[in-house]
Amino acid sequence: MPRNPSTGVYSKPAGTTPSVGQVIDPVPWNALTTDLGNEITNSLPRDGSAPMVAPLKAASGTVSAPGVGFASVPQTGLYLKGGGLLGFTQNGVDVAFDHAMVYAAKSADYTAVASDDAAVHRFTAVATVTLTAAATLGANWHYTVIADGADVTIDPNGAETIDGAATLVVPSGYSVFIICSGAAFFTNKVLTRLLAKAETTAVGSFIDGVLLSNNSGSPTTHVDFAAGSVRSGSSFVSNAASMTKRINGTWAVGTGNGGLDTGAVGASATYFAYALRKDDDLSFDVVLSTSATIAGVNTTLLTGYTIIKQIGVVLTDASSLIRQFVMYPRDEYTFVTPVKDAVGVSISTTSNLLALTVPNGVKAKAKLRFEFTSSATTNAALLSDTAQGVLAAGIGDDGGNIGTIQVASGFAIGSQEIWTNTSRQIRRVAGASGSLWVWTDGFHFPCGRNA
Repeated sequence: MPRNPSTGVYSKPAGTTPSVGQVIDPVPWNALTTDLGNEITNSLPRDGSAPMVAPLKAASGTVSAPGVGFASVPQTGLYLKGGGLLGFTQNGVDVAFDHAMVYAAKSADYTAVASDDAAVHRFTAVATVTLTAAATLGANWHYTVIADGADVTIDPNGAETIDGAATLVVPSGYSVFIICSGAAFFTNKVLTRLLAKAETTAVGSFIDGVLLSNNSGSPTTHVDFAAGSVRSGSSFVSNAASMTKRINGTWAVGTGNGGLDTGAVGASATYFAYALRKDDDLSFDVVLSTSATIAGVNTTLLTGYTIIKQIGVVLTDASSLIRQFVMYPRDEYTFVTPVKDAVGVSISTTSNLLALTVPNGVKAKAKLRFEFTSSATTNAALLSDTAQGVLAAGIGDDGGNIGTIQVASGFAIGSQEIWTNTSRQIRRVAGASGSLWVWTDGFHFPCGRNA
């Protein structure tokens, strides 16, 4: 067949170029007409009435002159890029198309590589996704992570960053789209906005759960904080699992580690607990401080954390050990062993202050039981809130709350919940001289729990 199959060039059969007066040999001329008929048959009709029966081979072309184009718009069409890649051009401008999306489920740590471009991986267990070096993955490499069952940590290569941070935690139930610039990694910020939404749209202050308790294994040195959530204004943090902090160690991130913002644990001290939120992944932690206000907390160890709200209080005894307690809903504490804060203390018509075992630096409502004795019959005693000023005990004055001595040197008893001042004190006074015993069973220290 005279057409060259590689180049497509047609050459007439030999003996088909006659001269004047030559007798035509029918054999080569019959071959010529047969070839012409075959080639016409094998040509593609311009009206599209017949299809190709073999692959169509086009010129490689360029972005401005595609190998397959259109008569009316010759710069729009298909061309062959370097490396055997197919290119698409519109009016001489290259058009990029994404890779096919590939889904896979994962249940362990994984290293994302170049071939994961456009992949979607759903992680069903705690995992760390290590990203190959940005320069290796190249600009425009992108990847989606779904955390479906546990938190997933995204960890770029070496000192590289993702959204400017060393790592990114994708909480369970969330997903993130990651793109590479060739030097660093970024997200589409949707995860950040979702996690922040609760803050930007909510107001108020509350604590849901996060009850304090003595750790069962180390009750005098460790405090447990139950799961729950904490809000103060527009700041919010939640804790899905119980956390433990030591009162005999300086603060370090994570459960089981030290909790003090500074210094060593003191005797007969008050330690206020504050909920923390880590700025980069919004995770929960707790710090313990002798400061009754957020402004007084030492933040030297808390870089990268925001103090959200005070969530409770812990008291130590004379041996610098945690005074064991039971915490009930609505911020109520009961000591496992009642504290005897007054033992035969003299009480008279002169009003005096009495210090109790309750949090220092704040007002608390002490849960008290009293016993009173006096040689004077019809004698009454009165314990009161210092905010009421100086009161006088007795039926003709401000009354009493311990009872009335009916028999000389007899005993009267009583109980009441009384607010203290910020120095842990209440007032005591009697209608005549006597002796007083006071037991502190616990206290109410309101932090914002509604249940």
